[in-house]
Amino acid sequence: MVVDDALGASGREPRRHRARGGEEDAETGTGVASLSGGRLASDKDAAPAAPPALAPSQRGLDDWPAPPGRAAFSGLAGDITATIEPHTESDPVALLVQLLVVFGSAIGRGAHFTVEATAHHTNEFVVLVGPSAKARKGSSFDHVERLFTQIDPVFTGTRLVSGLSSGEGLIWALRDEEGSATSSASGESDPADKRLLVVEPEFAAVLKQLAREGNTLSPVLRSAWDGKPLQVLTKNSPVRASGTHVSIVAHVTADELVRQLTSTEAANGFANRFLVICVRRSKLLPEGGSIDALDWRPLTSRLAAAVATARRAGRLSFDDQARSAWWEAYLALSEEVPGILGAISARAEAHVVRLSLLYALLDGAAEIKLAHLEAALSLWSYAAASARYVFGSSLGDALADDIHRALSQEPTGLTRSEIRDLFNRNRSSRAISEALARLARAGYASMERRQHRGRPTEIWHAISS
Repeated sequence: MVVDDALGASGREPRRHRARGGEEDAETGTGVASLSGGRLASDKDAAPAAPPALAPSQRGLDDWPAPPGRAAFSGLAGDITATIEPHTESDPVALLVQLLVVFGSAIGRGAHFTVEATAHHTNEFVVLVGPSAKARKGSSFDHVERLFTQIDPVFTGTRLVSGLSSGEGLIWALRDEEGSATSSASGESDPADKRLLVVEPEFAAVLKQLAREGNTLSPVLRSAWDGKPLQVLTKNSPVRASGTHVSIVAHVTADELVRQLTSTEAANGFANRFLVICVRRSKLLPEGGSIDALDWRPLTSRLAAAVATARRAGRLSFDDQARSAWWEAYLALSEEVPGILGAISARAEAHVVRLSLLYALLDGAAEIKLAHLEAALSLWSYAAASARYVFGSSLGDALADDIHRALSQEPTGLTRSEIRDLFNRNRSSRAISEALARLARAGYASMERRQHRGRPTEIWHAISS
């Protein structure tokens, strides 16, 4: 079971072009769904097939990633999600993943898993991808925030922020106080609270900031995910932030993410520090649920105990059973995937380690057990499938992607001359040759030569399974 999940997590996509469904159903997610044994059972009335298109908003219900398996909803995380789920239109996976991220932020920097010389802490970045308003992304976070306010009101009252704009601004919010331990040569921890949970309901605005010339937000956020000291070496901004513990919950629509995420940010490691999670409305509750009538004391008591224990946990490792399974899964997680999808899923191993750590700490465990690893692999598989839904088979090369889309619509293939005609012969033969070679290397296209009078003719086809 672990190996199957890991293979899905590798991001490997079948080489086929799938029919796209209607835009309305994909974006509104109005099919009624419910949580059944930790899985979503969705309305099977898919929208009629439509012509191929790249925009995620034009993909149908058949393309929507299958929900995470039962393993992802195990332990305390699953119990909390299952308790909230009947009383909200939010997607259960949105509740689950935000619960994990907020928990990891609230417990701080103490617990960690070490890989070689790198310590992986419990801070995570997640971006929920779904239609604006209809996906209930904000509502799902409200439930999680309300729960943590009951056990740590100081955290939710002072360590939740929004409005990412620049790297300097983030460093200033977490800066070492002058003369503090971290700013001294002793290297001891600064007594100030270095936890920060950034909640960005309009992540597209943040992505626009990254594209501005001279903006330092991207490299600073990359260092923050890594747990490295934050500093920008400029004359006007000499401040430094050490021992930080930054987590991010971001919300965006699929089309905004595709449009605003530049190829640079996809390739430089910014995007692959985020878990991409597709979410949509799970059901229709015209009058809402009855969540205020629930007795939260048993769950808040368990959650408070988990937070307290996790803050003292220190270093965790796999137990023998989980370690054996991890070695097997690691091979699949490490497989290279072509195109922009490969760039975005390149940190599969690190995300699975952090998710495993979070599941273990929520259960109050002193070791990461097989169940925790299986839960992490199941959730990562959904994240990888979500990234495939959003970015498809894009190579991050506009010309190659345009050619691939055209080939996918021509069962008999296209000649080199016909491919050049697609661009009114405004693209050079060299550029087209490089794009075709890239498609061939990625396994997205193949070429055959047909002999006619004179020189043979190249015919290019999209590869389908």
